[in-house]
Parts: sequence; structure tokens; C-alpha cells
Amino acid sequence: MKNISRIILSAMVLCCAHFSHAAITLNSLIGDNMVLQQQAEARLWGNASPGSKVTVTPSWGDAVSVQAGKDGSWTASVKTPAGSFKPETIVFSDDNGGRIEVGNVLIGEVWLASGQSNMEMPLKGFGGCCVQNGIDDAINAKEMTGVRMYTVPLRQSYEPLDECGSSWKTTEDYRDVMDFSATAWYFAKSLSRALDVPVGIVCSAYGGSKVESWMPADMLESYSDVSLEPADIEAIEHYRRPLLMYNAMFRPVRRYTYKGLIWYQGCSNVGHHDTYAERLAAMVERWRTELGLGEIPFYYVEIAPYDYGSGMRADGARLREAQFKAQSIIPNSGMVCTNDLAEPFERFNIHPRRKAPVGQRLSYLALRRTYGHDNVCDSGPVYKSWKVKGREAWVEFENLHMGICRNYMLEGFELAGPDKVFHPATGWLHWQTNELVLTADGVDEPTAVRYGFGDFKPGNFIGGNEQPAVPFRTDDW
Repeated sequence: MKNISRIILSAMVLCCAHFSHAAITLNSLIGDNMVLQQQAEARLWGNASPGSKVTVTPSWGDAVSVQAGKDGSWTASVKTPAGSFKPETIVFSDDNGGRIEVGNVLIGEVWLASGQSNMEMPLKGFGGCCVQNGIDDAINAKEMTGVRMYTVPLRQSYEPLDECGSSWKTTEDYRDVMDFSATAWYFAKSLSRALDVPVGIVCSAYGGSKVESWMPADMLESYSDVSLEPADIEAIEHYRRPLLMYNAMFRPVRRYTYKGLIWYQGCSNVGHHDTYAERLAAMVERWRTELGLGEIPFYYVEIAPYDYGSGMRADGARLREAQFKAQSIIPNSGMVCTNDLAEPFERFNIHPRRKAPVGQRLSYLALRRTYGHDNVCDSGPVYKSWKVKGREAWVEFENLHMGICRNYMLEGFELAGPDKVFHPATGWLHWQTNELVLTADGVDEPTAVRYGFGDFKPGNFIGGNEQPAVPFRTDDW
């Protein structure tokens, strides 16, 4: 009987010993097909037995060893070389005999893409909303072997999470590419071709989310219009809820090493333009702090023309105005204008189909401002000043990298007189000074000029590289 007891006790001890040595594991971001930021200290992390030594051995350089903490977590930083299309491997091992090999790793540029549905929208489109040439572009994507994407699943959480359970996808199977964010795909494709290096995108976007959805509890508690009581949060449409996307979709990817951020969001904040710019700036500051990479670039997209039904209030235009303002309070930032990208039949479609120009324009911002390609025109004409000459309004613009590229048949301009009633304006370019000369029937004494200032008021005024003029108004009515 005693022998049997000893055997059982020995088995229990062996069992406990087995489970005390947890197998080495990796966060889902650290896996096959990933792209690591070139010429950086790329962070890699996971779990192992508490106190055990974890060794990270990249195929391109020296091994790095770290010790797992009391909770088993570990983080290692690995120096990466210059970008290359050569597949690399990384071996993770511990002193308990655990071993994981990660393959088909590329070194290049890595960007985090976030926002709401116009960033989430895949190449295959949404129901009732297509992406122009999206399917064909997915089918033809195989040649872009250096572009990879990690898509964070749509999730919400009241508690901060550290894992989101996705994986890196390549362009090998076009059916995977069809699920790539269209905006992020066109950005990465353009960037990869221009820089001749791989580009990896971590896409974390939730359709309909507000800027408050991507902010942590300690920040939201200072906003009197935001309640963090679960009952109040549950009463809000799921896509507009505060906090929950930050916890479930930003927190798990914050430790990866990025070059910069791209952002497409704002529609759900229409009607709250008075707080948007400051809150976006606060969100960016917090994200940069948590990423721990300094003031990395933050490039974002102006919301597209859409009929919000706000009529003369023009709430959509006022939100765009706040987005333009945000550039002046967010260091190292830039905005892509989309005023020209909505078709007339898309008046009530909040997901315009022309996503390629959006992604490409984001890449132009990155190429010029982040990578120093000064020959790339990255934005269009911006209103500077105006004066009145009789019944003519003479409007001056700045940011004319390549001049003004549309001289006649201008659409989107309006003039108002003392009665504050706006009328469609026509005009021509005074090429000697690069000023537009505008007139409008019914306006003999101009008192204000507007361009593209409405919920749905696309224009066609463009500068170099077909970059559209940013909507503006000279009044404060």
C-alpha cells in the first residue's frame, strides 16, 4: 500500500514539475509573414516559464537573451538591418528546451492604420458599397510580395487587453487580399513601390467608431459628455461606444514597432466639431506615449462629402474644418483632402468607392514629409486671403507646390453679399498672381467666399499632382 502511495505521490510531483515549465509562446503579432521596421530596435514579446531565460536569434544578426518576469512575460528588442525582400527567420528558445521558429519575415516599413469604416472597408467592399477596381486589384496583388497586413478583429472590451488573436497575411492568395483594408492597401502598395522595400500594415479599425472610442478611461473621465458607466455605454450604438475599442483593438498592438500612423475617422463625430480637434490631438499624444516611439508621423484623411441632413448648419463641413485645424495642434501631422473623390450618385453613401486615391495621397504625405522625397507634391491649394474689386472676389492661395492646375469651369465656389445668402460662383485664374477671380449672379457686393463648404459639396479645384483644394470659408456665420 505504501509503495502505491509513493508511486502516486511521485506522479503528482512529476506532473506539477511539468506544468511549472510553461511552454514559450509568442504574441500573435509575432509570427510567420510579419514585417519588422527596418533599422530599428524592433520589439518582440511573449510568455515563458517565470524566471526562465529566453533567447531570440534572428537570421541576420546576433542573438539577444532576456529573462521572463514573475508573471512569465518577456520582451526583447532586436536590431534590424536595412529593408530587404529577402525572407528571414527568427528562432525563439528558452532554457527549458522550448523552441519556436518564425519564418518568411521581411524587414521594411511598418505603419499602424486605424479609424472607422472607411479605413476598415476591405477591397471586396461592403454590402451596398463597392471599392472601385477592388476585386481586380486584389487578384493582381500577387506581384506585391512585400506588402503584408495584420488585421485586428472587431472587438470591444471594458478591460485593457494584450492579445487580439489575428495573423499576418501575404498577397499569395488574392482571397486574403480581398479582406485587406482598401485605404491601407493602396497606401502600402504605393509606399513599397516608391521606397523599394516591404511595407507591413497593422490595421485596427472599427466602423462607426468615434474618436472617444479610441481613448482610455482616465482621459474620458475628464469629459463631462462621456459616461463610463456600463449601463450608459451599453445604451449607445455599439459602434459609437467610448473606450471599448481602445481597450480591445489599440492596447493589444501598442507594443509593436511602427514608423508612423495613418487614420481615417470623423463621420461619427459630426455634430461635435467644437471638441473634435482637441480630442483627436489628445488621442494622438496618448497613443504616441504608449507606443514609446516619439512623435512618429500621424497622417489622416478628411471625411468625404456626404449628406448628413444638417442643411444650412453644414455640420459635415464644420467637422472637416476641425480636422484641418487639428494639423496645427498635432505635431508631425498632415491631412489628406477628399473633397473631389465623391461621385454625385454617392450623396447618401458614406463609403465612397474611390479608395485608391485616398491611400495614394496618404503615401504622398509619407514620402515627402517622412522619407524626404521633396519632389512629391503632397497636398493641394490652401486658402490664404481674399479681397474685393467691384463685384469680383480675388482669392489667393498658398501651398502651391506645382501651381494651380485647373483654370476654368470651376465648381464648388460660392459668394455671398450683405444678405448672407450664398450663390454659386464662376471664375477664372489670374495666372500672373495665381489668384482666382470669382463672380456670382445676384452678388454685386461680395462679403464672403466659400469653397466646398457643405455636407455634400464636392469641388474640382486642384493643384499639382491633382491634389484638391482644401474646403474653406471666409465667414464665421
